[in-house]
Amino acid sequence: MSRRRRSVMSDELKNELAKDLGFYDTVQQEGWGGIKAKDAGNMVKRAIQLAEEAARKS
Repeated sequence: MSRRRRSVMSDELKNELAKDLGFYDTVQQEGWGGIKAKDAGNMVKRAIQLAEEAARKS
């Protein structure tokens, strides 16, 4: 049985991170399932860094 999880990151944020990290073309051509696990991990790591920076500024 497959369960769908609701995304924590907005599509806009995910797209921006993919562009910044250099694999947005893959996302456009193959969808999110086409990215490498390493790229997904780097995307999460970068999102955490951005959240921590935003929290420090608050």
